Amino acid sequence: MTATDTERLAHIRYIVDDVEAAIGFYTGHLGFAVRVNAAPAFADVVRGPLRLLLSGPASSGARPMPDGARPVAGGWNRIHLVVDDLEAEIDRLRAAGVSFRNTVVTGPGGRQILLTDPAGNLVELFQPAPHPRPATAAPSL
Repeated sequence: MTATDTERLAHIRYIVDDVEAAIGFYTGHLGFAVRVNAAPAFADVVRGPLRLLLSGPASSGARPMPDGARPVAGGWNRIHLVVDDLEAEIDRLRAAGVSFRNTVVTGPGGRQILLTDPAGNLVELFQPAPHPRPATAAPSL
């Protein structure tokens, strides 16, 4: 991948405690592909324009801060994946043993549910609400 290709991607880093388990989760359940597997330190997986860096305990991204605080997995930030059929995805993932954090939430923009990767990081599956097409004006004569 060239620098210009990399610039077209959105980059996210998740701290994980088991890089191989995280690779299996993202590639096996959510359609990511492996770009780099440097386990146990880190992996680089992609899905469309999303580049997800999975940083294990031996990675530079997991090193302690100067005050001793350590990055940890499982915060509330999350990646947001749009799906066409939320119920079908939930059924597929539940059958595969994936853990969900909540039940489906419906809002004005659509429906969503949160699932957790093996390290406890959140992934949001989101199905947009159908939006009616605006009426077109009658052509003027």
